[in-house]
Amino acid sequence: MSKTDHLRNVPIFTDLSDSDLKKIATKMVSRDYEKGQMILLEESAGETFFIITAGAVKVTRLSDDGREVILAVLGESDFFGEMSLLDGEGRSANIVANEDAKVLTLSRRDFLDCLETYPKIAIALLEELAVRLRKSDQQIESLSLSDSEQRIGITLIRLAEERGTIKRGDVTVQNLPFQQDIANMAGTSRETVSRTLKLLEEKELVKRDGSDITIFNFNAFRQTFS
Repeated sequence: MSKTDHLRNVPIFTDLSDSDLKKIATKMVSRDYEKGQMILLEESAGETFFIITAGAVKVTRLSDDGREVILAVLGESDFFGEMSLLDGEGRSANIVANEDAKVLTLSRRDFLDCLETYPKIAIALLEELAVRLRKSDQQIESLSLSDSEQRIGITLIRLAEERGTIKRGDVTVQNLPFQQDIANMAGTSRETVSRTLKLLEEKELVKRDGSDITIFNFNAFRQTFS
């Protein structure tokens, strides 16, 4: 798939013409990262915008006691690195390759030029940032108000909404993050995640198949953990 084809699948670029996408694509550089490799370090200077073309990355921060907290898992056609390009501050979180990943990068200067040249990108970026802010608010609320099992349920819902494929009311998430990563997202332990997933299977609310998980009757599941 060409750089232009990849850009066409990124939400903030979907309203641009093919000729405009080709112009932007010529300024982008391809990079590869191995699983576990650090891509961005929290508080480091921000000079690059990233678009994922294959694989997945996790957005993390360290808690006061040194524990990794996963804020999000991003996959193909997702982007990151925009915040520090906009405000000139250091990176707000760590970005680590959750599996082998390929990205397209754009320099800060070219990124800001795109926002000025194509207002549609700026508007779409604002919409995406608003969505992310709402998700962050929901995550903060779930971490502060819910018990561990409910937090795991909310985390599964978030993964399903971001990465799942729906069919006849059921949602399947392929390549579910490791149980430790889910625990870090939910603010609990790996053992609690393992126990909760087994309980959900016993209740026939979910079905696991290797690294994939299917959530049955997703709307009802979402209401259960809301």
